[in-house]
Amino acid sequence: MDLSFYKSDLAEELREEGRAEVWAKSVLIILETRGIDAPEEVRERITGCYDLDLLRHWLARAITVASAAEVFGDGDEHAS
Repeated sequence: MDLSFYKSDLAEELREEGRAEVWAKSVLIILETRGIDAPEEVRERITGCYDLDLLRHWLARAITVASAAEVFGDGDEHAS
């Protein structure tokens, strides 16, 4: 059985995308659980991000923010 695909760059890229999707969903779940409405533009920005470091940053912020927009932070060096 040829397992080379699992070691390929494409396979790693797919794993990274999967991780990003999980982190993005986690941010949205935290906001939802806290009763914070996430407008469509916020949801799109979160789910459209594939930067794992940025998603981790947003996840940590989602725990304490008062609004969904605050997840991104003012002057956030990672903001897109």
